[in-house]
Amino acid sequence: QVQPVESGGGSVQAGGSLRLSCVSSLYYYMGWFRQAPGKEREGVAAINIYDNSTYADSVKGRVTISKDDDKNTLYLQMNNLKPEDTAMYYCAAAPRRLVDSTKEFLDIRPPLGYWGQGTQVTVSS
Repeated sequence: QVQPVESGGGSVQAGGSLRLSCVSSLYYYMGWFRQAPGKEREGVAAINIYDNSTYADSVKGRVTISKDDDKNTLYLQMNNLKPEDTAMYYCAAAPRRLVDSTKEFLDIRPPLGYWGQGTQVTVSS
């Protein structure tokens, strides 16, 4: 079992950018999720070993997920951040047997896989 370790969160103003990183053994599916206070955890972006990716509608065009296999690191580049992006962001890893697609990995409830402790992103207006 692996526990991913996230970093890169912080406080920025609306319109700013952040790049989150996650050091983890890279499984078939890797993804970023977020949870705001009082809300359920939601999928943000996911990628598979072939670099096929899926994004939540709320972040499409503003967020890019990528990975560096040599460094065992997953990234989330976030641009044009909005106050509604404020949340704890979690990295997750899942083997192929748990879900059938990156979309299912993002949408399945409860969320599956191995989880990190999270990194806080706060966007002020």
